[in-house]
Amino acid sequence: MNARSRNRPNPAPESDNPARALEDLRFIRQTLTRASSFTAVPGWGTTLMGITALPAALIAATRPDERSWLFTWLAEALLAVAIGGSAMARKARATQAPLFRGAGARFVFGLCPPLVAGAVLTVVVYAAGLVALLPGTWLLLYGTGIMTGGAFSVRPVPIMGLCFMLTGLIAFLAPPGWGDAFLAAGFGGLNIVFGLIVARAYGG
Repeated sequence: MNARSRNRPNPAPESDNPARALEDLRFIRQTLTRASSFTAVPGWGTTLMGITALPAALIAATRPDERSWLFTWLAEALLAVAIGGSAMARKARATQAPLFRGAGARFVFGLCPPLVAGAVLTVVVYAAGLVALLPGTWLLLYGTGIMTGGAFSVRPVPIMGLCFMLTGLIAFLAPPGWGDAFLAAGFGGLNIVFGLIVARAYGG
């Protein structure tokens, strides 16, 4: 070995390379974020839920009595649950994000209590003859569920929940005849807009 070879500096090990260390830290942070966030919220499924809510609002607005109006929206709610549940299950399988473990369980159990409360209040409010309060009640409690469950999901989800809650609050303050318009704006418009955002940014 000549003197020039002995004096040549050894290349820095990869662990001493600042760029490589930053890349490793970024990968670790992204991995932990995915592990702690429920990413199986279905963007396309949410969009489809919004699309079905628009004709439901038009049909409900033409119903001759409160009973048939309520049944119209309950039918739409059942359809939306079927669409959202099946789309979420498919995306969870595709992304290997379990629904009832880890972040998935936190999302589901954060979402469900406000929805159950909404179902109970629907019966109570209807029995009391205060049907005009149902649009605000539904929007507010659905938004609460999306916001609490969305705390364990990707960023647009809790923002969507907040928008639903604000829409519900405004619905309470608006004239009673505007209920279907607010339901169309919330369950239709907000679901479509945020569904497309999730689908584009988080893979369907």
